[in-house]
Amino acid sequence: MISNQSSYFSSFVTLYYFFFFLVALVLHTFASPMLHYCRHDQRDALLDFKHEFPVNESNSVPSLNSWNKSSDCCDWENVKCDAKSGNVISLYFINISLNNSLKPNSGLFKLQHLRNLTLRDCHLYGVIPSSLGNLSHLTHLDLRENDLVGEVPISIGNLAQLEYLNLDNNQLSGYIPLSFSNFTKLSYFHISNNQFTGECPLVLLSLATSLSVLDISENLFKSTLPSDMSGFHNLKYFHVFRNSLFGNTSSSSMLQILNLGQNKFDGPILNFITKFPNLEHLDLHDNNFVGSIPKSNLVKLEYLDLSNNKLEGKIPGWLRSVQWLILSYNSFSSFGKSWEVSDLTQIQMLELGSNSFRGPLPDWICKLRPVIFLDMSNNSFSGSIPQCLSNTISGLQELNLRNNNFSGVLHPDIFLNTTFLSSVDISNNQLEGKLPKSLINCTTLELLNVKSNRIKDTFPSWLGSLPSLSVMILRENEFYGPLYHPHVSIGFQSLKIIDISHNHFIRRIS
Repeated sequence: MISNQSSYFSSFVTLYYFFFFLVALVLHTFASPMLHYCRHDQRDALLDFKHEFPVNESNSVPSLNSWNKSSDCCDWENVKCDAKSGNVISLYFINISLNNSLKPNSGLFKLQHLRNLTLRDCHLYGVIPSSLGNLSHLTHLDLRENDLVGEVPISIGNLAQLEYLNLDNNQLSGYIPLSFSNFTKLSYFHISNNQFTGECPLVLLSLATSLSVLDISENLFKSTLPSDMSGFHNLKYFHVFRNSLFGNTSSSSMLQILNLGQNKFDGPILNFITKFPNLEHLDLHDNNFVGSIPKSNLVKLEYLDLSNNKLEGKIPGWLRSVQWLILSYNSFSSFGKSWEVSDLTQIQMLELGSNSFRGPLPDWICKLRPVIFLDMSNNSFSGSIPQCLSNTISGLQELNLRNNNFSGVLHPDIFLNTTFLSSVDISNNQLEGKLPKSLINCTTLELLNVKSNRIKDTFPSWLGSLPSLSVMILRENEFYGPLYHPHVSIGFQSLKIIDISHNHFIRRIS
């Protein structure tokens, strides 16, 4: 009996130690990757990189204070290591004043395992060293918002694993290296606001299947667009704003955002209105497009800017569902019939300034419930400004009706519900009567311009209680009487610009 009990006890002890060993093994297996420390050679490379930048009492980089030999570099700020190997895989600086150039022999380029290098807005200057091409494991490179100059080195083509490249807002110049064709995994490509030259980079065609975001805006490219974009299967965002590009292009079914503004495109806009069925944002401003706006099936379109072209005719009804509609500086003269009968609760911005509209404001203007910005300036609209406009402008922030032929008296309650209004410009019309006292409800008003009308009223001292009013232009009207009363507080605590010339004011009541 005793022998059996001893045997059972021995077996239990064996099982207990086996179970304990098994648990310890599992814990070690899963926990051990976290025990790897930064490799000494990479710690030394990071310290070399730190010492390349001038640091003194007046110019310190607080996030580098943790960088010292006595600590694990995987715990340093702005550094990330691979949990298993201890290799430094990410270096991440944003808005830190490094105030120097990148040296060709920088310790940075000894970090051969880096996957993410972000040096954004770090006050870096000088050229991009060819040594950058040594970091062949990079998938994310962000050098935007610095003062980098010169040409991009050919060696950057060695970064064949890149998925994200952002060189925006530098002073880089020259041609796009052909070695960029090695970026077969590149999805995000931004080089805007530089001084790159030459033709629209044909190297982009070799990246067609991978690119989803492409921005070469604000450069000096001069050529046609790629005539065939059918290979850009994943391209959703395409910005070439402010270059010297022209020509046409084929359709791209996935494209959602297209910005061709400030280029040299001309002719009808048919190709750009009909070939991109999934567009949500289309910007063609400041080109030489002519003719009228065609019918379209852009049912997803939310933003359209066709300003500063040579377009004319009617504004078609299908645009009534676009939230941000900017058609100023063209020769449009009328609206399609469907504007009169349709629901107009989508439009948030309507800019129709500097066109060829005449006659009274259309009736549907009073149906624009959520509109935030309304610009009908520099046309030949006439008649009175309807009282029902107060329904439209209840959520309005900016109202611009200047340089038209509006006449009559503004209804006293037209601004009764405009608590968000920051700018009112009704200058250069033929308006009469008094300033609407309902302006006192515009507690966020910053600008009031009623210049060159026939308004006959006393000085609007009651506007002095508006806390944000900084610009008030009353010139060239028929205001009269004293400017202020000696026993009444003047107010106007934020006023910076006031023009009351060419009226009939007297100084004050004695």
